[in-house]
Amino acid sequence: MVRPGGRSARVQASVHAAVRELAAEVGRDAMTVPLIAQRAGVTPSTIYRRWGDLQELLSDVAVERLRPDSVPTDHGDLRSDLAAWAEQFFDEMSSPTGRAYIRDALLGDPDGGNPGRCSAYAAEQIGVMLTRAAERGEEAPAVETVIDGVVAPLMYRILFRPHGLDAGYARRIVAAVLGSTDS
Repeated sequence: MVRPGGRSARVQASVHAAVRELAAEVGRDAMTVPLIAQRAGVTPSTIYRRWGDLQELLSDVAVERLRPDSVPTDHGDLRSDLAAWAEQFFDEMSSPTGRAYIRDALLGDPDGGNPGRCSAYAAEQIGVMLTRAAERGEEAPAVETVIDGVVAPLMYRILFRPHGLDAGYARRIVAAVLGSTDS
């Protein structure tokens, strides 16, 4: 566990920042642990001790970048909230950067915890929208129903069948989960 504000947190922040900067400057494929360490002001052994290898580091950075930085916007009703969230999720995850983050999050995770963290981020966001809907008196499906009916098909299509995919798909699957075929 990283203590907020401790040395470990500062090292993580500087190494993550170095990875993001170098990815923008030289590209992901040109990054090396020594190059990242130099930029972050740490030794390569610090990175190897903490992350094991470059792929695990890239995975850690990706999971942090995939974490939402705000709660979903309240559009007044569940259908609007979920449709806007699904479109934003689609836009972010289907971008070249989003797809690279997904790949890195999965490939550099020998223990399998990163997919669970990413899933928890989505479930938390969905939970916020469903709680708001319930507070407004709307009928709302379970979080897992939305994960299975919206997030899972979006991720599958983004990763394996992206051709012709657009934000309209996100709206259609939200409508299907909420019991309507309109988009």
